Amino acid sequence: MVDYFVPRGYAVYTMDHRGHGKSEGERVHVDSFDDYVDDLHIYYEQVRAQTDELPIVLLGHSMGAFIAVAYAARYQDELAALLLSGGGMGQRRTAASQSRQMMSDLASTVSKDPEVVRAYRDDPLNYIGPPPESRRGAMADLSERMPDMVHSITLPVLIMAGAASPLGEGEGSKVLYDTVSSEDKTLKVYEGLMHEIFNEPERDMVFADMLAWLEKRGL
Repeated sequence: MVDYFVPRGYAVYTMDHRGHGKSEGERVHVDSFDDYVDDLHIYYEQVRAQTDELPIVLLGHSMGAFIAVAYAARYQDELAALLLSGGGMGQRRTAASQSRQMMSDLASTVSKDPEVVRAYRDDPLNYIGPPPESRRGAMADLSERMPDMVHSITLPVLIMAGAASPLGEGEGSKVLYDTVSSEDKTLKVYEGLMHEIFNEPERDMVFADMLAWLEKRGL
């Protein structure tokens, strides 16, 4: 994504959430998803200090899509648009099934590209074990609040998902699209693409769609 968008005039900022990547904290532990939102707002202020009055677009993928929704529900006045990938609503997966899935081969869900799958498996920063109990509780709480949060969002939103993802976010993204209150909303469900649409062989097509969507709105 950096290689695609930076040469086209965009600045791209990203962070490792607490307990993820190179950030400190117990791996994937969180007491409440509000902690992610609080962290992200601190980071937003740092980015805003470097970007003057440029419009800021928030992009969230997978777990990040849920964080982005929670963030936009609280701080959407700070954002020019919201882009969501691999999230969705209404997937009926219990905490137990999510735990079993994480313990199994989650790498096989991310992409058709065997090199991407291999890199995912070999990356020591990827957490493979089952989620801690606290995280399952935080997810359950988020699921209960998600419909109200999504309904409160009115800024322009682009919702994307891979229809071939076994995680079910293709159908879940349709529910998300129907629930969000934005008058300017777009749904893109890509046939044949897996969970990480930005790491599929067709990613340049996805990036081109994102770019066209942003440019149409003067972003």
